[in-house]
Amino acid sequence: MADTSSAAPLLLPGKKSAAAQYTRCASHARDELRSFRACLRWMCVDHTSAPRSAGSWAVFFLLAVAAPAAVTLALPPAAPDRPFDGQVQVSLTLAAALAHLSLASLLRVGLRRLLCIDRLRHDSDEVRAGYTAQLARSFRVLACFLVPCSLADAAYKAYWYWDAAPFRSPWWNAAACALDVASWVYRTAVFFMICVLFRVICYLQVLRMVGFAREFGRFADVAVVLEHHRRIRDQLRRISHRYRRFIIFCLVLGTASQFCALLATTRPHARINLATAGELALCSVSLVAGLLVCLHSAAKITHKTQAITSVAAAWHADATIHAFDNDLEDPDPALPAATGYLAPPNAYRVASGEESDGYDDDDDRSDDSLDDPKLVPFQVNNMCFQKRQALVTYLENNRAGITVYGFVVDRTWLHALFMIEFSLVMWLLGKTVGIS
Repeated sequence: MADTSSAAPLLLPGKKSAAAQYTRCASHARDELRSFRACLRWMCVDHTSAPRSAGSWAVFFLLAVAAPAAVTLALPPAAPDRPFDGQVQVSLTLAAALAHLSLASLLRVGLRRLLCIDRLRHDSDEVRAGYTAQLARSFRVLACFLVPCSLADAAYKAYWYWDAAPFRSPWWNAAACALDVASWVYRTAVFFMICVLFRVICYLQVLRMVGFAREFGRFADVAVVLEHHRRIRDQLRRISHRYRRFIIFCLVLGTASQFCALLATTRPHARINLATAGELALCSVSLVAGLLVCLHSAAKITHKTQAITSVAAAWHADATIHAFDNDLEDPDPALPAATGYLAPPNAYRVASGEESDGYDDDDDRSDDSLDDPKLVPFQVNNMCFQKRQALVTYLENNRAGITVYGFVVDRTWLHALFMIEFSLVMWLLGKTVGIS
């Protein structure tokens, strides 16, 4: 463990070189991850050691299992009926159990490796700064999801316990309400935490792909581009392998919960009002919101990664068209030296999204002069063309992205998922309310 008095930030570059700074394995208590560590400890989902893991599981069984069961069993028989309470409690407990098990499995590799901080030594200062800002912003994103749902549930529980008054003593009503709200907040917080954590990890890959696309035309070697793309592809494969079980089980749980809610609310003589179905609506919104966060983050990084193919194709086309216009004696100082892989300076600017500059030939230069040293040999351009073409072909046939057991999470996958869900909803409504 590094000394906290002399600790340096993990993400922002300091006096040390990037390679020396990011090769450390141990984190210190005053780096940019201290907020994450504090949040994990306060939420009692810290699995960094055996005692903390045991305490986390004890709190989970207390708040996610024992508390809702105790409140439900303690209600007197004369209390107003809550027809959807059992479904709500089971859905939230299963979602919290899934998130807690996933966090316990993910945190085994360490927080720095989970957040891909050990890979930042290969990235630019802009990517590191953007990732630092996103780490700080992630808790505001978590609060944006958690606070409205918690306040709405607290208001609903306070209204129900005040209006129904299941216990004779108001103190017992207040205690049951507080325990019920605490259980709800804990379960939704654990579920949203892993969703936001996945969103942060995907955002780092988005920053990498944006920086890679912006600097694509400045690489002086096709091998450098290929190595960079393979490194990003390998990182996406690791992320997919870690989160694929959570995504698929979250999808199954969300689908089953929503179908059970739809079946319960469309059955004959179902009493649907704020007092009976308000908590069910909050539970459905929470589960669907967490699932959408994961699917949106996965689809975004997938399409950012696949968009590199169009950038490479534009770079290859521009470099091929202007292959004989590159000025080797007076190159652009802002660009790397020409090594045969890249063509004129305007090719870089076109690939980066900037406008190309026009270059007119000198009037006193003879176009048919064989002694002109600015001519690029045909063999060199042919070899460079083949290398660029091989790179574009590789990118077209190796589309990276977030995968779930071999299925790439992109728009096509989401459209198919939506059609399956929509078909099941229409089939269920046809069986219950007669929609054909």
